[in-house]
Amino acid sequence: MTEQEPLTVVVADHDFGEVDIERAIIERAGFRLVAADCKTEDDVIAVARDADALFAQYATVGPRAIAAFTRCRVIARYGTGVDIVDVDAATRHGILVTNVPNDWCRDEVADHAMALLLAATRRIATYDRATRAGVWRWQSGEPIHRMQGRLLGLLSFGAIAQAIAVRARAFGMGVVAHDPYLSAEEVTAHGATPVSFDELLDQADYLVVQAPLTDQTHHLIGEAELRRMKSTLILVNTARGPIVRDDALYRALSEGWIAGAGLDDLEEEPSKQRDWTPSNPLFGLDNVIVTPHAAYYSEEAMRTVREFAAHEVVRVLTGQAPLSPVNADELAATDRR
Repeated sequence: MTEQEPLTVVVADHDFGEVDIERAIIERAGFRLVAADCKTEDDVIAVARDADALFAQYATVGPRAIAAFTRCRVIARYGTGVDIVDVDAATRHGILVTNVPNDWCRDEVADHAMALLLAATRRIATYDRATRAGVWRWQSGEPIHRMQGRLLGLLSFGAIAQAIAVRARAFGMGVVAHDPYLSAEEVTAHGATPVSFDELLDQADYLVVQAPLTDQTHHLIGEAELRRMKSTLILVNTARGPIVRDDALYRALSEGWIAGAGLDDLEEEPSKQRDWTPSNPLFGLDNVIVTPHAAYYSEEAMRTVREFAAHEVVRVLTGQAPLSPVNADELAATDRR
């Protein structure tokens, strides 16, 4: 009688430098861990076709990959958003999808959003460049306007946006929020005034995008929306790049429709490309600050998200219920039919 081979867990992609945290948890449970560097769906199929479980950070796990899996039981997302996973396809194939509740990086993203807003509003990068070039003049950053008394708009009002609202109020700003999935009472209870999408565009002095990337939010902010905003507005995107059209944003910033932007991701989403080059015209504008999808990062947050995702895989493979399932109800409904 031959000893049964351990179940295989594949890390489709990661940018942690190593997978020691995951390996310790997975191997302690008696499973085998394989780490890969997938950038395309074909890469995912090649490395994970016969895997029992899959971690994914940026790699797309679409319908072709899911259909090719022979025995996958769970796809664990490193993070909260699951836009890289075709959840409907996973459900049809009986595969559970898990994520990590967004309190793992709530404070990091809220801090980063405020940092981008402050840096853009106070023209920190402009001053830094000028000073390094030998220009010691406060005028090199003008015009700068007082933040107190201005109105911060939030697109989506989940846990992270609510944390941003707390920070904004501490700076003396009023807060309005648009979230079609929350009642007016829920928005008000967390210290913001509920507004429609049109009112958000018309009223905000600063706009922070903190919405998930879905079919409904993809390219939600384009030329028409940017033209409605105040010419003094600062746009901050600490959500997903494709929510904002890069070409429209470039025109808005270069032609003065809005005053500036702080972006933690771009529409092209460089992390999902193997041979990305910095050719985006937004990089040529002085009124843009770009960070490399780093809003969620702290040493503590990274350990939390990796440990949580790994324990979710172990829970599922050992017959336990995951703590943060994305499609458990849909799978149960499918089983009942």
